[in-house]
Amino acid sequence: MKILAAGDIHGDKLLVRELAKKADKEKVDLVVLCGDLTLSESSTQDLIGPFLKNKIKFAFVPGNHESLATADFLADLYKVTNLHNHPIAFGNIGLFGCGGGNIGLSQLPEMEIYGVLKKGFDRVKDLKTKIMITHVHPSGTLMEKFTNFFPGSVAIRKAVESFKPNMLLCSHVHEAEGVEENLGNTKVINVGRKGKIIEI
Repeated sequence: MKILAAGDIHGDKLLVRELAKKADKEKVDLVVLCGDLTLSESSTQDLIGPFLKNKIKFAFVPGNHESLATADFLADLYKVTNLHNHPIAFGNIGLFGCGGGNIGLSQLPEMEIYGVLKKGFDRVKDLKTKIMITHVHPSGTLMEKFTNFFPGSVAIRKAVESFKPNMLLCSHVHEAEGVEENLGNTKVINVGRKGKIIEI
């Protein structure tokens, strides 16, 4: 399976078109966006549609710049998957996630973040490969050192340590774009705005 993962679009329609072209050129099976599709919900137009023109599957989590209600609206409008409370499986690969953040417009309490991730994990735990999708990074990781403003999530770290997914894809800290590190046996990747091709 080939995935194009990106985050922090912040309403940049030109970037969306570039990423959609990349997805087509790389012949990916799935596009995953790790939150902050909008800039404080200023516009949701043309942020998902370009990815769907070539029938590529699409999933996302909201970030701290869009509400859960906006994310559900977009999922319903475009018939795509909001991984927040809606895990999905592709064969023996399961994706589960939690959107929002521990700061910003769509702030969630740490306990709620953990609860959403646990509920999602429970639905894919029997699959061979498990990929966690969040907007925020785990606390105590290298990504946290790239910013003085955006703390990592204690709940996400706890979820990684408890559920041991094969991979965690996130964004949020722009300065940490492309940073990869291991948290136990879990590979944690800040996929960033330019996007990252991941082969499973």
